[in-house]
Amino acid sequence: MANTTDEPGHGSSPAAWTAVVIMLIGIAIATAALFLNVIPLVWLGAAIVPVGLIVGGVMKAAGLGVGGHRAGGSH
Repeated sequence: MANTTDEPGHGSSPAAWTAVVIMLIGIAIATAALFLNVIPLVWLGAAIVPVGLIVGGVMKAAGLGVGGHRAGGSH
């Protein structure tokens, strides 16, 4: 039987969820704007994606990542 205590938690943490939601919003904005041919909004949506990555990293550093002291839960 495998030892499950070494399981990484698959990114199920407040930091990961927040980062993914922000990036999905950026991708959705960029996709809709591209479809409607509104190029400035395409770039705005594309600029939101790295913001999600940064927010996730800051939240992880604050202890809200997998195994973080403030994340709660068993992950």
